[in-house]
Amino acid sequence: MIKGEFAVPSPGALADEVAAVLAGRHDPGVVPFERVLNAVVSHSFRDREALAAALGSVPREFRVKPHAQVRCTAGIVGAAVGPVRAQDSWENAGAGWLELCQHVALDYIAGARTGEVAARLRAGDPVPFLLSVPSGPTGAVEPYELVERLAEYERLGIRPGPADLGQALLRCGGRVDPEVVRAAERLELAEGPRVAAWLRQGGLPVPAWWREREAGEAERPSRRRGARIGRRILVGHEAVEGRGAFPRQFWSLFRKFEPHISCPHWSLPDYRDAHTVATLPWHPEMAAARLLTGVASAADQDGCGSPAFLEALVSADGPAGPAVHLAVAYGLASVPEPDREAAVRALAVLASRGRLDGELLGRELAELVGLGTLRVPLLTGSLRAAVSVPEGAGAVWAVLATALPGLLARTRPQVHGALLAVAADSARLSGARGGLPEVTALAGRPGSSQLLRQARRLRDALAGV
Repeated sequence: MIKGEFAVPSPGALADEVAAVLAGRHDPGVVPFERVLNAVVSHSFRDREALAAALGSVPREFRVKPHAQVRCTAGIVGAAVGPVRAQDSWENAGAGWLELCQHVALDYIAGARTGEVAARLRAGDPVPFLLSVPSGPTGAVEPYELVERLAEYERLGIRPGPADLGQALLRCGGRVDPEVVRAAERLELAEGPRVAAWLRQGGLPVPAWWREREAGEAERPSRRRGARIGRRILVGHEAVEGRGAFPRQFWSLFRKFEPHISCPHWSLPDYRDAHTVATLPWHPEMAAARLLTGVASAADQDGCGSPAFLEALVSADGPAGPAVHLAVAYGLASVPEPDREAAVRALAVLASRGRLDGELLGRELAELVGLGTLRVPLLTGSLRAAVSVPEGAGAVWAVLATALPGLLARTRPQVHGALLAVAADSARLSGARGGLPEVTALAGRPGSSQLLRQARRLRDALAGV
């Protein structure tokens, strides 16, 4: 039923994988984590005693605080090898949940699923496999695979877990084959009509978006908790219909998201990773919008980086909109070098998939530099690196063709000599033609400074000289 890279390994191989995950302090990645989670569930269904024997000797104690997914794996393993408490009801998992912050809405969903899985294992009511096991590394679930899994649940007389099914539905999206919808309609499970309706509409609806700058005049960055510095551009979205059929832990995702809503967190490093995007692979915009403040902090406050998050956003199945492009913009001038390197790769991925909106990214870069949020030398270095990667020159020119006029008009041109050199290289390598009035005027000035020399190089490259 579960094939490919998510196929269930033997108990011995699973023990090795679990040991490797638990021995690491860092993120194990979407594929290893999801494979281990599903394999523990599957072996618990087949032979719990054999699973306990295989995993019983795997250490589950940590000397340092591990990544969230490592801690989660330890909890699931403990529930699988521990004593069965048949008197416990797994249906009550998460009953005491309280929403504290909309920024971590996707973490609430992931926590609801793993909490339900652990509760079901402790209650001795396992399932043969999880409905929400991804079909690929982005986290997406193929609709036909979900229907096949539900049909097997129906054959075995197993009730789907609400959180597991909810996560599976959120991982389905895009155009669905009408025959798959008809197969869902033929399910006799109580959840059949809901699944068919969800697939028929193409998954979670796309909300209306807006972008806004932090209120107030732009100020120097502050490390004070909760400080607003008026230097960031953020994204919000309207409410999404259809939350009622999902567990309460999912409801935060469906609410209207206001980007400047107060937040009790100072830093959200564990949530800015590929797992967050894999929770909602058809809507990377919703993940990017909620965590954009943290991504921006790596650029304007020397905050904690999130390179895996940046790459997952652009590799997701859903479209890249304003929030994803803003995340890449912040990443290109982030202080942590791994973030800048990830942003360069993200720019190339967007271009290779035909999802780069060069005008949008160019406008955002120009405005963020004008606000003082992005540091020009860091941005220039990232774009220079991007020129040398496949399809990078065209992507960089698509961005700078829009960004340069704004940058030259809003900021001191003297600081952009190196950036104009990158623009000239990208225009020449990509074969761009045309002209930018601001660059032409600059190139016509007398003098031999680097700024003027590079402006002339760019002018000549665009003229085909």
